[in-house]
Amino acid sequence: MNQEYRRDADRAIRETVLASALWKNAERVFLYVSMWEEPDTRALIETALREGKRVYVPLCCPDRVMKAIRIRSLDELRPGMLNIPEPPAENEAAAPGELSLAVVPCVTATAEGARLGYGGGYYDRFLNLHRCPTMCLCYGRILAETLPTDGNDVRMDSVVTEAGRQNARS
Repeated sequence: MNQEYRRDADRAIRETVLASALWKNAERVFLYVSMWEEPDTRALIETALREGKRVYVPLCCPDRVMKAIRIRSLDELRPGMLNIPEPPAENEAAAPGELSLAVVPCVTATAEGARLGYGGGYYDRFLNLHRCPTMCLCYGRILAETLPTDGNDVRMDSVVTEAGRQNARS
């Protein structure tokens, strides 16, 4: 994907997320820190912090466990597993049931909410524990018609592309 497409798509995805009732009503937001070819979340994180939301980002731990760790600034992040920016482990962690919204990455997803991650199962295990509304960000160019799923896969409540938001579980 070229830079112009990504820039325009990132802006449209961000605007859709920020306009959603899920975002507006969320007080405690879990957001991935974008890497590689993922839709950008740094502007969303900065907006959430400015809006006074409690912002949590992933910390990958041993035994394929992921925790939601609170940050107050992007400056707190340091390279972690696979060079992914991570928060300090000693920061406050969200307990199950505390999150209002989880914004989740994908390799690809379907409009119906099936999501293909990076294969570690971190997000599926995390979301099974931290039951809250989910929103997956996916570039429209890589949206899939179908994906194989199994009983361990957590279906997303909505999928956001640059074309807008699909309520996957209506």
